[in-house]
Amino acid sequence: MSARTSFAVILMAVVLMCQVMPAYADDGFYMSGITDGIFARIKGRSYKDNCTLPREDLRYLHVLHKGFDGETHEGEIICNAYIAADLLDIFMKLYEAGYEIEKIRLVDEYDADDEMSMRDNNSSCFNFRFISHTKVISKHGLGFAVDINTLYNPYTKVVDGKRILEPATAGEYVDRSKDFPHKIDKDDLCYKLFTEHGFEWGGDWISAKDYQHFEVPDNIASKLYPNNKR
Repeated sequence: MSARTSFAVILMAVVLMCQVMPAYADDGFYMSGITDGIFARIKGRSYKDNCTLPREDLRYLHVLHKGFDGETHEGEIICNAYIAADLLDIFMKLYEAGYEIEKIRLVDEYDADDEMSMRDNNSSCFNFRFISHTKVISKHGLGFAVDINTLYNPYTKVVDGKRILEPATAGEYVDRSKDFPHKIDKDDLCYKLFTEHGFEWGGDWISAKDYQHFEVPDNIASKLYPNNKR
């Protein structure tokens, strides 16, 4: 067995182990499989009719977070089973540190409309979709990408001299040389925790910048889903 094959087998074993793990709870932080009740909330929205990702590959997370009002709020996330334990640990540490996240809601509450979710500064993960004009599932479509405090940390790219901005209402937060609350940079706790857990940050991209975005690296995603080639 080659080293590459061995690594892929180990990764798949981890995912399978996560899939049979029972739900567990710890002071408001817990995970479970996608129950029929949860599936009814996402079917036809984030779990679209053309979704090719097995329901069994996903996990539901319940977390606590400090809102911009300084109060404790409950949050919900759906993600890939492979990153579920990592996300629980990250969000628990953010909460313990008093790190402020305004909203953590399922994107389904916005009818799975990313722009609406981002404009409302919502933090989320799974939303099935293919990369435009391809049959390749996006990282969010695999439950492998997480967006945090999206209004304050937008996606931006210049194409043919025109700036693209998502959400479109985040113009005042494009200039990252400015100092403002909830900005994710390399000194930010959110950046440090996600990268310590092996995620890559969209703020490090070259041709575009996605300051809200943390994702599983391509090499791991391609080993777990070898048919989803870019």
